[in-house]
Amino acid sequence: MLSPAIMRSNALSPMQSSGTTAASTTTLSILPDAAKLVFRGKTEAIEAAGAHFGVKPSLEACRFAAVGGRSVYWLGPDEWLFQAVNENPIEVFGGMSVALQGQACSLVDVSHRSDGIAVAGPTAALVLNHGCPLDLSLKAFPVGMCTRTVLGKASLLLSRSEEHVFHVDVWRSFAPYVWQFLDEARSLS
Repeated sequence: MLSPAIMRSNALSPMQSSGTTAASTTTLSILPDAAKLVFRGKTEAIEAAGAHFGVKPSLEACRFAAVGGRSVYWLGPDEWLFQAVNENPIEVFGGMSVALQGQACSLVDVSHRSDGIAVAGPTAALVLNHGCPLDLSLKAFPVGMCTRTVLGKASLLLSRSEEHVFHVDVWRSFAPYVWQFLDEARSLS
């Protein structure tokens, strides 16, 4: 049987070269593949998970924490997304599973479920607001914030890593649609 890491292909690979040629101050780029684990658990379990992962998960709603290529996104009162860029999902999951033995929690590898897009530039929030109903001003959606939302007809996880940089994590089946939506919105901004 082939390793899942070998079978993984990014749904956005064909899109990288199909961007508009219109002069835009917003860029779209494909984020590198990452190990992605959805964790559910109470305080004791989340503390153990964070200690092993090397990133202390935020207990504050709609926030994320990052150290190097590892990030932890708050998804709900007892749910987080652990993400390790360019790391083998099987190894990350295995290590977390061992560290969480004896804890009342759930850990699911969702690495193959979604792809990531970086939306960057001074008009990035405006481009996203063509299809996202949230107030993406820096005051309402500061650096370090994340939330589940929609863009057009697609559900996604949206985060702000820098003042003019947003990350979109979208399910693979919607990734080309979201890329094209954002690309068209760039030409309007």
